[in-house]
Amino acid sequence: MKPPRISIVTISFNQAEYLRAAIDSVLGQGYPNLQYIVVDPGSTDGSREIIDSYAERISVKVFEPDRGPGDGLNKGFARADGEIYGYLNADDVLLPGALHTVVEAFARRPDVDVISGHCQIIDGRGQVLRESYSDPFRPNRVLHRAANLMQPSTFFRRRAFNRTSGFNVANRLDWDTELFVDMYAQGAKFARCDAMLSGYRLHTTTVTAQRRNSLILAQDWRKLLEAKLGRAWAWYDHLLRWGYLVLKYLGNPRWVRERLLRGRVAGRSG
Repeated sequence: MKPPRISIVTISFNQAEYLRAAIDSVLGQGYPNLQYIVVDPGSTDGSREIIDSYAERISVKVFEPDRGPGDGLNKGFARADGEIYGYLNADDVLLPGALHTVVEAFARRPDVDVISGHCQIIDGRGQVLRESYSDPFRPNRVLHRAANLMQPSTFFRRRAFNRTSGFNVANRLDWDTELFVDMYAQGAKFARCDAMLSGYRLHTTTVTAQRRNSLILAQDWRKLLEAKLGRAWAWYDHLLRWGYLVLKYLGNPRWVRERLLRGRVAGRSG
């Protein structure tokens, strides 16, 4: 029996230093029914030349302007024909065997729409800084920034994506979280896969580091909470956040161990 089709989208913009590693990590999976889509709205650092060097192995190349990451991802998934979707930033990597593990996890849970694994946080040289773990998906906890899904280790069925409006193009900071919340609102069922599936890279120019700093310093994440919960941020949301964080720590001793042994790594460069 032919294995299910997987569509992976990589969004690329001036990340030539890491792009080849990202592409190789997808194409090197050895998965026999893969559609790989790479979206680049106009890199000027040699990224497009790298993408072109894989012309015979990349299924679809999208070289056209877009309005940001969410728009680029929508353009990519508009061309997807797989049963299972995933996306990988140009500075992250999939770990060997990740796609086979994901397919096996979905096969065991045909009722589940979204499966999240765990990840290694790596630096600019690819060295592992620590491990990080996806939490059980609870919208209130996610919106209060007290739970996370490891984005490059999260995969979803086409049916779940198609029930939403896709990525919110106006959201330039936390487009993945908003999509997952929208999926849940449309009835998607979430589960975890207890496996390391990706390398989540932190370096001086990473979108992740820039996004995290913006969210913490500007508190823009409150806007998403207010939009999705349909109410204004209130004083008791601080208490809810800390309560949810306590539940996270109690329920995820591995995360606590990593934090205690290896410290905080967010924002560190390679």
